[in-house]
Amino acid sequence: MKVRSWGGRKLAALAAVAGLALAAAAFAAAKQPIRFTPAGQAAARAVVLQRADLGSASGWTGGAKKPDLSSDTHCANFHPKDSDLVLIGAAETDWQHAGLEFDSEAQVLQTPKMVQLDWQRTVLSPHLLPCLRETLAKAGGASAAVVSVARLAFPQVAPYTRAFRTVVEVTSGTQKVRVLIDVVLIGRGRTEVTLTTTAPLAAEAVVRPAELRLARLLASRLRS
Repeated sequence: MKVRSWGGRKLAALAAVAGLALAAAAFAAAKQPIRFTPAGQAAARAVVLQRADLGSASGWTGGAKKPDLSSDTHCANFHPKDSDLVLIGAAETDWQHAGLEFDSEAQVLQTPKMVQLDWQRTVLSPHLLPCLRETLAKAGGASAAVVSVARLAFPQVAPYTRAFRTVVEVTSGTQKVRVLIDVVLIGRGRTEVTLTTTAPLAAEAVVRPAELRLARLLASRLRS
């Protein structure tokens, strides 16, 4: 992935941190009950992005990966309750092409009510963005400075829809490049999905329509 040549593993780590923090910290905490079922796993795998979703252009690399359910945001004022939210399925795919990356993760909870509670406790929390800023500032280091973290205007593609953008300035030698990390959170029924897009900020006009198309596609796969 060419974007990573601008910041190496640091940028990839920042994108992962942004996705995890905004996708609901409850999913990443150790206290959450995880009881995968065949049906839950199948439902999660049916949602995430596949190679065919990315069009006919050659050069895409990536595929399925194991979702990281072990990380935590470690923010003093952000500890949403998750002990009553049972995770029964999780799947993730990650695709890269010439400086562009789309990561999709689907998580299936036991009941729709659990998704509603998780959304209220995490995504709608006033402490979410401050926590993300704090986490990214710690993770960035000298080579990747966080320029901004803010909510991003996004169409309501599913009953639960919210998007955020982080802009990072990556330094590699004498070169400085600004990179966007967009995290789109969507949900319906028992399923929550996170679409994380990483791309040069200069390519926003090209990336934005693709991001919206993929978000609509993911939303169309959500079942009650």
